[in-house]
Amino acid sequence: MPTRSEIKNFRLDEYRDRRHSDSQLQERGALQLSGDAFHALADTMPQMVWSTLPDGDHDYYNARWYEFTGAPAGSTDGEAWADMFHPDDQPEAWRRWKLSLATGEPYEVEYRLRHRSGQYRWVLGRALPIIGPDQKIQRWIGTCTDIEDAKQIASHNEILSQELSHRIKNIFAIISGLVSMTLRGDEKLAAMADTLKGRIAALGRAHEYVRPHNDKPEGDSKEVTIRHLLSEIFASYPAFTDQRLTISGGDIVVSDRAATPVALVFHELATNSMKYGALAAEHGRVDVVISPDGGMLRFKWTESGGAAISGAPARSGFGSKLVDMSVTQQLGGSLERSWLPTGLQIMMEVQASRLAS
Repeated sequence: MPTRSEIKNFRLDEYRDRRHSDSQLQERGALQLSGDAFHALADTMPQMVWSTLPDGDHDYYNARWYEFTGAPAGSTDGEAWADMFHPDDQPEAWRRWKLSLATGEPYEVEYRLRHRSGQYRWVLGRALPIIGPDQKIQRWIGTCTDIEDAKQIASHNEILSQELSHRIKNIFAIISGLVSMTLRGDEKLAAMADTLKGRIAALGRAHEYVRPHNDKPEGDSKEVTIRHLLSEIFASYPAFTDQRLTISGGDIVVSDRAATPVALVFHELATNSMKYGALAAEHGRVDVVISPDGGMLRFKWTESGGAAISGAPARSGFGSKLVDMSVTQQLGGSLERSWLPTGLQIMMEVQASRLAS
């Protein structure tokens, strides 16, 4: 016959077993409730929502996915989802997905997904890992957003941009032609005409350089930075090809709005140097050094190797006034000229925010 102590211990063990069993049932109920709540939330979202196991196998899609693709339920589980992509987009999508699985980095890619109509539509795919208490990935939660309409609008806008750019280039060409025709035969105004056409050409090169070039193959387009822009402006000067006109130092992105005054300023400085300064001499040179300094961008223009300078000119021409106006009014900066015996030196600074916006 069991003793009172044995009966007491048995009842305690039975109580613990019941509590453990009840706890397991509650946990299962909570997980089921959580799952139901997640499914209900996911099905009300306008995006396609999906989830995968840590190894990347898909085990859930919301109602939007099946509505969009028209695929039978469960037919895209595992790795079968990749067959829904356009064949040309599959390699890149797989590459990025495998990288995310290996590193835990967020997943993001654009690809064409087969619609229930049989047509492919552009979507934006994104996914984030769910990290557990052990710092391991428990699963991935992702979305697909239909961006086909946005792509179509962007493509239409690019066509309009190219057409507008083409017409602007034609306007530059027409203006240069009008200048030549108007001043033809007047030797007194020939130099003025050449100067004006040079300024117009500088504006044209700046415009062509900074406008978007989505029509070029991917990888051909260069980021529009101050050093790239100056290289484009100086490319027509023999001294640049001969490496007697150099650019060095820091760099910063330049907007299309800032490109116009920048092009005018440095075209004017280079032209003046070729006519009257160091670049007019066979061994003369100009060194441009760019130095970011907080919210300002500093330029040091140094001429050397030309004829000796005795001092500042008696008066400044329109070109100098154009440079000063562009720097102070359009770029929010300042400019100081020093007429050294070895050559002209210019210290110029502009607001970095004006260049980027």
